[in-house]
Amino acid sequence: MELVVTGNVVLVFQVMSNDLSTPKVAYCPNDKDHAIATDFNSDFTAKNISYFVGLDADPQHPQMFLSGDDNFALDGVPEKSGLLELSTKAPVAWTSGRHDDSYNAVLGPLRRIISFGNISLADGSVAAVRNSGFKNLLSQTGAATIRLAIP
Repeated sequence: MELVVTGNVVLVFQVMSNDLSTPKVAYCPNDKDHAIATDFNSDFTAKNISYFVGLDADPQHPQMFLSGDDNFALDGVPEKSGLLELSTKAPVAWTSGRHDDSYNAVLGPLRRIISFGNISLADGSVAAVRNSGFKNLLSQTGAATIRLAIP
């Protein structure tokens, strides 16, 4: 954890490599900018990871973020690689970012685009959430701030 608090997501997945059969699980197939790694050692970098990692997830806070799509913006600015601290009232919103538009947006009522993303929680659940759901999940974590490592 002392190395991960710098925002280095690669280390998190490398530590889990003994339990994961392939580095493909760190890559979203709809990610336009990143690529699949062949193994966890020789060519595995942040350019092979499509998901943020929650640094504060624990069983005492089942609604804390464990991981999720990293295609979101804070106050309209897309997130950059590194460590991010979010308050529970942060103005977050999903973006198309580097993902194919068909992956994280649907045409809603009145022909408006509705963006969404996936977040896994410390209780083991995964939720596909819209922008309002993202904000609600932030407020339900039970913490004042949420630390995320962004690839």
